[in-house]
Amino acid sequence: MERKELVNQSIDYIIQHLDEDLSLDILSAHFCISKYHFSRIFKEETGESIYAFIKRCKVDQSAVDMKLNPAKTITDIGLDYGYSSSNYSSVFRKRHDTSPTIFKQTLPSHSMPVPFAPELIVHFKTAEEYEAQIQIRELNDFFVIYERFIGNYVDLEKNWYQFLDKHKEFTNEQTILLERFFNDPSITNPAQCICDICMTAEQNCGGDNVMWIRGGKFIVYRFDGEIKDIFEILQGIFSIWLPQSGYQMTQRYGLNIYHHIDRNNHHVIMDLCIPVS
Repeated sequence: MERKELVNQSIDYIIQHLDEDLSLDILSAHFCISKYHFSRIFKEETGESIYAFIKRCKVDQSAVDMKLNPAKTITDIGLDYGYSSSNYSSVFRKRHDTSPTIFKQTLPSHSMPVPFAPELIVHFKTAEEYEAQIQIRELNDFFVIYERFIGNYVDLEKNWYQFLDKHKEFTNEQTILLERFFNDPSITNPAQCICDICMTAEQNCGGDNVMWIRGGKFIVYRFDGEIKDIFEILQGIFSIWLPQSGYQMTQRYGLNIYHHIDRNNHHVIMDLCIPVS
């Protein structure tokens, strides 16, 4: 397996199994590779050790769980990720410079600063206003060519255009452009956010980086506006609508499916999709 593919698959495995026991030994055995070789490759490709990556993903995902499940106790959330109450508080504080109790008390309910432009404040709609624009749909699986991006989501637009120019030979009228995002930039350090930039393709396309993205039941919000305003809508859905909706997020990723991109005006029409049960 090529080294970038190995690291991408290991990241996918880690994210899917955050509520289980994870270690270098377990991962190297799963991928049938020397743990010393695996550790070196992972650090070279991501800039983080496997241990540090697992630890921050667990803590960041636990913070997302606090946002999505306000009725759940902090102790239970920590236990879900393998931490005792005291250990969880210590690890969380080291990661986010605050205790999980204070973090939960200060979760936004009306507005919040934009992490990559702190001088800007976004204001949320009511749950009813989001509800009026949300549909429940069954999405098919997608076979895609993709590139994994780790960094500030504010740079996604530039990376998209580079990706499209690089893979223009695979595009046609049936091509669907989508991205799979794994992190909440209001929680995860913006420089460490993960996103897969994707386009659908035929299974025999011959592309280098290809994979299946699983479909299923999703809530779908149709967004028609400037790229800079996507953050506000997604945060409103996650902070206001979803915790009250009765739905549970079922996968640790969301999908953005593009229908129109206006490069000159930084305007898009797209579906913001969150997997639910």
